[in-house]
Amino acid sequence: MKKWTLSLLTLALVLVLAACGNNNAKNNTAGNTPAAEGNTTTETPAASEPVKLVVGATVPHADILKFIAPKLKEEGVELEVKEFTDYVQPNVQVYENQLDANYFQHQPYLDDQNQKNKFDLVSVVGVHVEPFGAYSKKYTAVDQIPDGARVAIPNDATNGGRALLLLEKQGLIKLKEDAGIDATKADIAENPKNLSFIEVEAAMLPRQLEEVDLSLINTNYAIEADLNPTKDALFIEDKDSPYTNILVARPDNKDSEAIQKLAKALTSDDVRKFIEDTYKGALVPVF
Repeated sequence: MKKWTLSLLTLALVLVLAACGNNNAKNNTAGNTPAAEGNTTTETPAASEPVKLVVGATVPHADILKFIAPKLKEEGVELEVKEFTDYVQPNVQVYENQLDANYFQHQPYLDDQNQKNKFDLVSVVGVHVEPFGAYSKKYTAVDQIPDGARVAIPNDATNGGRALLLLEKQGLIKLKEDAGIDATKADIAENPKNLSFIEVEAAMLPRQLEEVDLSLINTNYAIEADLNPTKDALFIEDKDSPYTNILVARPDNKDSEAIQKLAKALTSDDVRKFIEDTYKGALVPVF
């Protein structure tokens, strides 16, 4: 009897182990079978690498770019700002693909540089106006400027013409009727005070203040020299100046997603407030 009992228990154990083996096989087979439709698990795609933009700028443009850099980073654009102290290299380096864009100049200057250097750079968006001003260490009013005063103006065509137009608006000279924004000293029709004009590279104009009676200086260089355009200038362009400072790129990248994100950021409400609060009239948003 004991032998029969032992045999039955052994047989039962074998049957149980066989059943377990079959269940494991079924489970393994199910694990290797593609999931039924509707139960598919979607893998999370890897985050895309940020797009890097290298943008050339002078002060204060560089400060505006640095202000928007964190916001652009959130949008997948890594902004590197390369600062310049001259007006020549930013365009050269965009044209030669060393920079993706630049932000420092107005349209008349860009047009002049494109024509002279056979560039094909293009404006992406207008951002602000920097009212051009006249400064003096010797005089505090226009009517104090003496006969024969020495006046320093930029030596590039567009900013030189801009300086002469501003002097004309103050009644210090009179230009030929057709002179326009490209006016030169040769276009001066009347010079009642016999002013003497000295043409100087724009970046050097603040340094001429001790040497001349009057120096007409671009706002970015005035700010670099710790001059406050709204307080220190004898006279200054009004907000209707046509010299809007622009973001510039190449035809092959001006419509890229990264450049368009940069353009949108530069003309945002946050930038408007930053310009107004920081520069208090020395820079005027145009958007």
